This record gives sequence, structure tokens and C-alpha cells, in this order.
Amino acid sequence: MLYPLKFKPIYKTKIWGNSRIKKHLNRTDAPEKCGESWEISTLQGDESIITNGFLAGNKLNEILEVYMDDLVGKTTFEKFGLEFPLLVKFLDAHEQLSIQVHPNDEIAKRRHHAYGKTEMWYVIEADPDAEIIMGFNEKVSKEQFFEALENREFLNMLNIEKNLKHGDAFFIPAGRIHSIGKGVLVAEIQQVSDITYRLYDWDRVGLDGKPRELHTEWAIDAIDYKHYSNYKTQYKKATNTPNSIVNSQYFSVNYLNITQPLIRDFNEYDTFVIYMAIDKPFTIKYEDGETTVIKGETLLVPASIPYYQIIPQNDKTEILEIFINNKKNDTNEN
Repeated sequence: MLYPLKFKPIYKTKIWGNSRIKKHLNRTDAPEKCGESWEISTLQGDESIITNGFLAGNKLNEILEVYMDDLVGKTTFEKFGLEFPLLVKFLDAHEQLSIQVHPNDEIAKRRHHAYGKTEMWYVIEADPDAEIIMGFNEKVSKEQFFEALENREFLNMLNIEKNLKHGDAFFIPAGRIHSIGKGVLVAEIQQVSDITYRLYDWDRVGLDGKPRELHTEWAIDAIDYKHYSNYKTQYKKATNTPNSIVNSQYFSVNYLNITQPLIRDFNEYDTFVIYMAIDKPFTIKYEDGETTVIKGETLLVPASIPYYQIIPQNDKTEILEIFINNKKNDTNEN
């Protein structure tokens, strides 16, 4: 019988990484210049390994082959088959990331035989002067942007989000140009894809000492050139109730701030649920047992356990709750 699953983090050394994942998330085994910790992944070469219970040592994609819809839900399995639909990670930007864009499903399928990459960021920690690049600050045409890019005059076209703080959230549809500035730790939830088109990388070299590859032509065709009035996602932060941050066709994310036991019932959703412990431990108590999660850990609750309690271990706990919303006509694009 399935049970809530924990996984061994997959660490990624990046030229822009540092020590926030090690320090803030209590990851003593994280390497130097750790830019990313992949919490749940089935991408080839980066398959998450279970660390708890009788399935310890097995890869997530291996148990998906055995448990199928018991693990992810019947509707999700019918759509994605033996591919887990999400990639969940923590990301530490000690230096500015490249200015980039991700393709949508149509482009990714045509070019890479893969899914596109719609994602979201939840800011866990940010320096006082930290910034995020997100979309355009004015209406721009493809031709105008390409010319500005060629002349190195495109930066003033980009929207800059300043005064970042813990709890800020950004939904990033495929096609939206973006970059995380230095001094930011985020939780990142995304489609199961690792396709990134770099437009500009601040003229720096990679870990191999060579300039990192740019993907200008592919990026230009993938960008959404529309201007939006607000790029930051607004959401409520009520206590002891789920607060929806994102409810999209690709994934849904709730913010939980719990000071007392909270019952969760996903019977109508036909989905797995992922919990990212942002602050302080909590326990998932279900019919056949219980599992405690500490700060910085990520837990996967199988679809076969749709009803359970979340119990804070201290005065309160702060959690991101991630799932696929399979209720008909119950999603909206944030």
C-alpha cells in the first residue's frame, strides 16, 4: 500500500548559486555554489529516489510504472501516462540568472518532442535590494525587440519587480521573458520540462570557462510580446484554510499558514498532492499512519490517500500545497 513519499534532493551546481539552500533549508550535504535542489523529478538522468518506507531506494518513475493511477490519479495518468507531470525545486540566485524564456507546449513538442514550461516562483527569502525581471514594461513588437537586442538596448524594455519579500509569488506562463536577480531564494513549481532559451547572460562564462550558449532565434519566436499591467500574483493569506496562489491547467498551488490541525480532502480532484515545507515541521496523519515533514523537506502524498490531517508541530507552519486540479471547469489562468 502506498504512503507519503520523501526523496533524496538532486543538487545542481550553478555559476550563480551559493549557500542559501544549505543554510536556510538545513541541507548540510549541498555542494558549494548550489543553485538548485530538485525535490521531485522524473526527467531522464535526474530521477528522484525515495528515501523513506519500504519503497526506499526506488526511483519515482519506477514506482509510477507499478502503481500508476494509485500514485498520480486516474485522470492524470490517462493524460501523462508514465511521465510525472511536474518538476519541483528550490532555487538560490546568488548572482543574476540569464534573461530567458521557455517555449509553450506546441513549440516544445515541435522542436524538442517535450512539454513546454509554464512555472511559478514563491519567494522564500530576498535581499533588500533584490529584483526580478518579469515581462515587458511597455508594448513591444517582435521587430522592435529584436533590433534592441541586436544593439544591446533591450534592458530598458523589461519590467523590473523591486522590493521583493517573503511570500511574493509570480506565475510565469510559457513565453514570458524573465530572470531572477541576485540575492533571492525561491520555490519553483513547473511543468516537467528543462527547456530554457537564453537571450542574454551578462557576458559571463560558465563553469567550463567558456561563454554560455544563447538561443536568440528560438527565443524570439517563443516570446509573448504583450504588456501586462501587473506581473505579481495576488493571493490571500488567511490562517487555517487553503489560499489559492495559482489554479492553472498545468498545476495548482495553495498557500497554507496553519496554527491548528487542518483536514484536507482531495477526493473530488483525483490527484497526488505535493507539500513543500517552507517553515517549521508538520505531520500528515492519514488512516494507516503518519509522516512528519521538517523545514525544507518536500513530500508527495499519493492519490490513493485523498483524505488526511495536517498537524503543525510547533505554534504554526507555512506550506506550499501543489496538485493537479482535475475538477472539470475549475481552473483559471493566473
